[in-house]
Amino acid sequence: MPNQTRIVAPGPAARTVRTADGQILTAPSNWELLPPGDAALTRRVKAAGPTWTVQEKKGRKTFSQGVFAPADRIAAIRAELEAERSTEAYAKRRAWETARRDRKQTEYVEDFRGAVLAFLDFAACYADLADQLADAVARHATPVGSGTVARTERIPIERRAESAVIAWLRHQTTAYDNMKIPRVKGRRREVRRMLAEQSRRLLEKYRAGQAVDASCPLKRALTSGGTTSPAVENG
Repeated sequence: MPNQTRIVAPGPAARTVRTADGQILTAPSNWELLPPGDAALTRRVKAAGPTWTVQEKKGRKTFSQGVFAPADRIAAIRAELEAERSTEAYAKRRAWETARRDRKQTEYVEDFRGAVLAFLDFAACYADLADQLADAVARHATPVGSGTVARTERIPIERRAESAVIAWLRHQTTAYDNMKIPRVKGRRREVRRMLAEQSRRLLEKYRAGQAVDASCPLKRALTSGGTTSPAVENG
């Protein structure tokens, strides 16, 4: 069985795993668990021969617990990588890649902020407020690795912007975070849909240029800085 590459779940005891069909396997004595964190090392170890990738599902998310592989293979590939990473050529390449990622991130934040402004479409008298809201939403939604809807490429940027605005409003202008929602299938989705409609009605006032007093939840949220980070949601 060690000659077969597998995707497995954590087992009931140390060095054990559970296969998709429920079988409990024990890692060979000469194997060790390579923890997640070094993507390049993990890729090379997996490409070099059979491995057991340990994944744990929590809710709708899957988390890596590491990769079981022969200890000597891991050690050899780690040494190769460390040698490569100590060279000047590697340092230059890393610097170039970092600069490229930074430029790409800056461009994306600008594009996303523009999409947020387009979705808001506030009346001219509320242009400053629209800028503040766009900044707040982009600040929370666009960081790399945040896992928010703004980081997905599965939907157009216009829909990402809309979903991110609605999520921000739900957390910053409603009582959603303190609600005790019954653990009934579909109930949380129903509540979020109701609050989304509430948020859309709030936005319509600013789009229409209607008079809004200082007690408006959006104004209060922006005045307080909108410090609560919206959870990872899709709108």
